[in-house]
Amino acid sequence: MSEIEEFIRELGLRISFCRKERGLTQKELAQRLGVSRTHISNIEASQMHTSLSMALLLRICLELQIRPEDMMRLEASERFVS
Repeated sequence: MSEIEEFIRELGLRISFCRKERGLTQKELAQRLGVSRTHISNIEASQMHTSLSMALLLRICLELQIRPEDMMRLEASERFVS
């Protein structure tokens, strides 16, 4: 797995973990962000073909109440592994 693929996988795990920690379903988060549930599912599943703009990532961070720098940190964390 390349470094980019690993980073995207970790980012998806972080988003999923934080969403669940806040008690939100994928559908609820998607509705708050104005995207489809499938889009959130693909982001969390680290689908390489899924678009994730910086603007959407920042909106996700706001909704999940996590600082962008914490969401984007490069070191791996067992905390987010499902």
